[in-house]
This record gives sequence, structure tokens and C-alpha cells, in this order.
Amino acid sequence: MIDVTGQISAVERRIGDRTLPAGQARVLTISQTYDAPVDDVFDACTNPERIPRWFLPVSGDLSVGGRYRLEGNAEGTVERCDPPHGFAATWEFGGEVSWIEVRLSDAGAGRTRFELEHVAHVDDQRWAEFGPGAVGIGWDLALLGLASHLGAAGEGVDPAAAAEWMGSDEGRRFVAGSGERWTAASVDAGTSADQARAAGERVTAFYTATPTG
Repeated sequence: MIDVTGQISAVERRIGDRTLPAGQARVLTISQTYDAPVDDVFDACTNPERIPRWFLPVSGDLSVGGRYRLEGNAEGTVERCDPPHGFAATWEFGGEVSWIEVRLSDAGAGRTRFELEHVAHVDDQRWAEFGPGAVGIGWDLALLGLASHLGAAGEGVDPAAAAEWMGSDEGRRFVAGSGERWTAASVDAGTSADQARAAGERVTAFYTATPTG
């Protein structure tokens, strides 16, 4: 049984922007503090034997300069690695390139603050349609998987069970809760409340396969 409310509330979400050589980019940041030491969290995020236990099956070369592929999702190049404090990589999906960076810091008492930053060029039309939840909900699900993997039971993620859970009432509540928090983050970043709410409803409907009418 997943504490949907507790997990949603444990995560911090922010939206910003950054100027890159190719133009203006949007920056999505998601973070959570885990009851695990930095070395263990870093290993969970970089060990190809552990990554599938909370995220997705991974293949390729996870060293700096190497190419990785996440099954059924993104691929990219590992650009930097600073054990055990984090790493950075390109995130290539759907013919587009964006960038991720994971930062880990000691939160005291054997705990670790995990922070992931996803930087992407997103045009205004697509942002208005789906907002930050288009990728934010996916990252929320990833942090949920990591929480399960690092938890006392160490359950992690079973792909078949995860797919079934996504269609359950509990899974739908999680997606809806995530969508609401990303909507709030979008408003905090300056999006009008009506536009942010409409985008949040569309992206939640997409993840839950619920028609918007």
C-alpha cells in the first residue's frame, strides 16, 4: 500500500527558465529527501543492476562519454559524473534533446537530498497545452519508485505490477495529485491560473487515459 498523500507531499517542485546558446529553455526541478546515505543513493542511481529496480531497464555504457538507453523511454550521453554527488546527461526522446542533472547532498542523520533538474526547449504552444506535468508526472513516478527501493522493505518496482497499479484508483490518485502540484508550480512561475489548470487537466487525463469530454 502506497501512502499517496505522503509521497506527493514529500516532493518539492519548481519551474524556472534558463538562456542556452540555442535559446530560452524551461527548467523543471524536482527533489526529495530519502532515509539513505549519499553513497547508497548514488549507487541506486548509477548502478545498472539497481536502476531497473526503481526506474527502467537500462543498457549501454554509463561512464562519462558513454551512451545509455532506458527501455521504452529516453536515451542519451553521460556528460559528467562526480561520485557520489551526482551526474549529468543528455535526455533524448521523440527526436528532441534535453538535459538532466542529478545532485545529491547530505541531509544529516544518514539522509540524502535528491534533486533532479530537467532543462528543455519547449515552445509556448506545447507548454500551454500540457504544462510541466508532461514530464513532471513521469519524474514524480520515478521518485516514488526510488522511495520504494530505498525504503525499509526495499520493494522497488516490478514493471507488470507498476502498469497494473497505474490503472488502479490509487495510481490515478497519485497522478492527479502530482498533476495538481505541477499546476501549482506553474502558477508560482507566472503562468495564469486558468491556463495552468487547463494544461494540468489535459496532462492528467493523458496519463490516466481519461477523456476530457
